[in-house]
Order: sequence, then structure tokens, then C-alpha cells
Amino acid sequence: MPDAEDVRRIALSLPDTAEKIAWNMPTFRVAGKMFATLPEDETSIAVRCPKEERDELVLAEPEKFWVADHEAQFAWIRVRLATLEGEAELRDILADSWRQAAPPRLLDHHPELGSAAGD
Repeated sequence: MPDAEDVRRIALSLPDTAEKIAWNMPTFRVAGKMFATLPEDETSIAVRCPKEERDELVLAEPEKFWVADHEAQFAWIRVRLATLEGEAELRDILADSWRQAAPPRLLDHHPELGSAAGD
């Protein structure tokens, strides 16, 4: 089961990513734009997710995904770390969120990370 250190290690391995404390928790940003947070209990992460996909994920796997009340109006979703199948799934989720926040110049320079959702 992935943990907070896995989140940190994988997030920081993505290009131009930095960790910054905000709201008393670690946040991960690409080129200054937030793509993941690690809430203080460190049992889940919040990542970017288009609202239409988010709703489908929550309905399909409510044990894994949910939307925090204060994030309902934004394109973010929560992921319970204990429900992930391993580091590969965590990496896919973080990379997808990174792509949504990364500027085009980074996406162009890192085609191995794919294109942003909706492209």
C-alpha cells in the first residue's frame, strides 16, 4: 500500500515539481500550479480531476474516490491511499493530475508523460 512518503517521492519525481506547505499540509506544484495535496492525516491525497470524470470515478469506486465538501465546486477528487493497488496506480494518478496543471511547454518537453486530459 502506498504511503505519504511514496506520494512525496513520486510527485517530486515529476518535472518542474516543488513541494510547498499550504493550509498546514504539503502541496505539490508544477511550475507553481498545484496538482496534489497530502492532507494532514496522510491517508489520502487530493488531485485534479475533471468534474465529469470525477463523478464517474466516485460512482464506480466509492471506496477509493470521494469529493470533499469544500472541493465540490472545483475539479478535484480525493483518493484513499489504502485502496490503491500499488505504486504504479499512484504514479498514474499523480501523473494525470500533473498533466492537467502543467504548462504546454512542459507537456511538449515530456511526451513520455502523455497529454493533458481533454486534449
